[in-house]
Formats: sequence, structure tokens, C-alpha cells
Amino acid sequence: MSYAQAAASGPKQSPEEARAPPVPKLEHTDDSVSSLIDVDSPHISSVPSDYSTQSVKTDTQAGRLEREAEARERQAESAAADAKSKAEDAKDKAKTKAGRGANRARENADNPVVLGNAITVGLLGTALGVGAYRKYTAGELTWKVVGAWAGIVGLFAVGDYYVSQFLFKKYPPKK
Repeated sequence: MSYAQAAASGPKQSPEEARAPPVPKLEHTDDSVSSLIDVDSPHISSVPSDYSTQSVKTDTQAGRLEREAEARERQAESAAADAKSKAEDAKDKAKTKAGRGANRARENADNPVVLGNAITVGLLGTALGVGAYRKYTAGELTWKVVGAWAGIVGLFAVGDYYVSQFLFKKYPPKK
């Protein structure tokens, strides 16, 4: 059922109910003009013609903008100081870690597990590089070949990890 059919089936309005309400009448008296403001009086302030295009329209707004700018400057200065101190801390930590790593490598240079891993990684890297160059020059180097080699390297890395862990029990590294 449509809205029109539902409205037509309801009770009918009388012609007086269907009519719009009358427009109210206004009384005109001379008293109503006395409340108007005299525009020539000195208590009325005028604004410049470009007032609506000004970015800062009041003294309060100008003061707030100045305070916000000062707060942003203080924040930027403190953020710069924090960043500088963090950078210095990170630099110091990196130096100590690098020194520890270099010392650890020197201390464990005679460990057979470390030597074996270093030689194996060097040989594997050289073999992969030479093989990839040969495939490239022959025009046979594709993403499938690279993916297969990456998978083989991943399997080798996992196997080397477990073998190294087993051998480190027998030949522990110096700490």
C-alpha cells in the first residue's frame, strides 16, 4: 500500500482544517523607533574595511597566537636537545658493541667451529656469486632460479645453525 492510498483511506479533513493558518497582523506604533541605536553617536566603534580579510582580528587572538608560537619554539628546542642526547647515547652504545664484537671475534679466532663457519660462508658466497654470474651471462638467471637458490641458502643456514650449536657444546666459545 502506498502512502497516498493510506492517506486517502483515513478520515477526511474539513475545509477549515485544511486551510493554512492566517498571517499574524503587526501593530505599527511610533514607540518602536525609539529603541534604534543612533549610528552617529561616539559609542559605536568602526572597523577598517579589510577587517574580514585580516588573519588576526582581536588583541586576544594576537596574544594567543604569540603564546602558541613561543610554546612551539620551546617544544622544538627541547625536542632537539632530546634527539641530540639520544643520538649520543646510541653512538656510545654502538661503539661499545662494535668493540665487544671485534674482541669476541679475535678471542674466538682459534675456535674450530667459528673457523669452519667463516670458511664455509666464504666458499658458499663465492660459489653462489660465480654461479649467478654464469647464469646471468647465459641469460638463464630468472626469479625462479634466484628463489630456488635462496631456499637452498636458507636450508643450509638452518642446518649450519643446529650443527654449530652441537659443536659449540664440544668447543665452547670464549665470552
